[in-house]
Amino acid sequence: MNNLLKKHWITLLGAVFMFLTFSYLFRFAVNKGLISNQLKIMLGIVAGIGFAVGGATAGQKGKSAVSEILTGLGTSLLYTTFAFAGIYYSMWSSMTVFLLMVAVTLVISIYSFKFDFRILMNIGLLGGLIAPLVMKSESAIFTLFLYLLVINSAAFYVSVNKKWSELRLIPFIATWLLFSTYYLYYRPDNWQFPFKYAAAAFIFYVIGFVVSSWKDGKNFNGLNLYLGISNGVIFGLWSLIIMDDTTPFSIVLGIIGLVYIGAALVVYAMLRKFTVAVMSKFFGGLLLILIALNDIGTGLDIKPMITVYLWTIIAISVLIVAQIKNLDYLKIAAIGIWALTSLYWFLTTWITPIGNWFGIFIPILNFSGMAWVLLAVFGFYISVNVKLNVFGKQSENDSFNYYMTNTYAIISHIIVGGLLTFQIDNLWENYRITFIDLNLTYSITWGIYSLILFGWGAYSKQAFFRWFGSAVLVLVAAKTIFIDLSSTDTIAKILVLFILSVITFAISYVNNLWKDENEEFTKRKEPVLMVNDDSSFDN
Repeated sequence: MNNLLKKHWITLLGAVFMFLTFSYLFRFAVNKGLISNQLKIMLGIVAGIGFAVGGATAGQKGKSAVSEILTGLGTSLLYTTFAFAGIYYSMWSSMTVFLLMVAVTLVISIYSFKFDFRILMNIGLLGGLIAPLVMKSESAIFTLFLYLLVINSAAFYVSVNKKWSELRLIPFIATWLLFSTYYLYYRPDNWQFPFKYAAAAFIFYVIGFVVSSWKDGKNFNGLNLYLGISNGVIFGLWSLIIMDDTTPFSIVLGIIGLVYIGAALVVYAMLRKFTVAVMSKFFGGLLLILIALNDIGTGLDIKPMITVYLWTIIAISVLIVAQIKNLDYLKIAAIGIWALTSLYWFLTTWITPIGNWFGIFIPILNFSGMAWVLLAVFGFYISVNVKLNVFGKQSENDSFNYYMTNTYAIISHIIVGGLLTFQIDNLWENYRITFIDLNLTYSITWGIYSLILFGWGAYSKQAFFRWFGSAVLVLVAAKTIFIDLSSTDTIAKILVLFILSVITFAISYVNNLWKDENEEFTKRKEPVLMVNDDSSFDN
């Protein structure tokens, strides 16, 4: 193909100019009313057939390239004539134009396929796609849709079987360009049909690129991969323009995502292995679905809560697959989703409705509280059960997992602290509690929280949480002494101090018990030196 283009590019350029000459002559004649419509159609058909016959004659004389160019030019003129008659003025019915298009397309496709006339197929195809651009008619859009469907189907069939890759590229570019030209140029009031046509083109190309890759020795990379990605991007952008203010764009993104995930599953079924094509389609589709799902609840006050539940469920789902398949990258993805979701919830929970069940506030047992619980449980689970193998040496992996385990547990404990603080705040607000100050209650709560940290450290044999709990206990003591006790004395303060003293003694007990267990464990691990008595030497 490259050699033919280098050798005959001037002739090809001349054919393009000739085609444009006839096309614009048609348009000029229409605007000036120089000849009747019937005569224009007749002249177009005669000129198209004439060039085709001239091309066939040149082929008999051994001039193959000239034959293909002339025949392709004749075919292009026929396409232009049909576009003029059926699309520009709607002189012919849609079915008439459709049947004529099918006939011409079948003739050049069979002719090119049988005799390997690659130039003919390209010129005829290009002319057929340029014709509607020249006409720029705002009527008979359905006819245009059928027209493009016929040309694209023939192009893909020949491309797949002859491995002529440009027959996939040219109609893809020209079709989306034609679509853009029509709907940016005319800006119709009703975008329902344009969206249907765009969706049909998107589905057609998804299927077409998968089939062409399969026929091409199951090669799903290269041009098919790039065009497949471009197809989704173009349709997504067009959907954003078309569906503006009519349908949520998230619905369109979700549909595109489902289509790509379906394509990924089909490709995987063919290859039985994970390739770039499979992974790009699957994760690209998954990302679009996640973006679409994230739009659920937009405009509602509880949108942050819906988002937290949604992404936490996604993180759990990803982690289940990661644990079953032992895939580190999915484990990292699940942990990352959980961490970002937790941060998002910390930032938005204070302005989000609490979500009471049956209109009655029950501490923790409300939608806001359960969101905290779900995040905390997830964090504690990964702290105990999720290990990553990201380094070559086992010692490096053990050290890395040790620090990451502590990190997960810290975040989870902070979530628990946030849960307790937020729920107590709502408890005081909903039940209008006045017998004890809210700040004093915070001190008790955080003191209990410090005890929980010590208990967790004892359970998990991690000294780090003793330090963490100690820091919380010091902060509680400072808050109580320097802030809570600065106001007027009340019986509530005495009660709070008593409770804090009990909590502190409990922490001390857990801490000493922990120390004793560690010392006993250390003694058991020390080597015992065996010394024989002197009598053993008497023998």
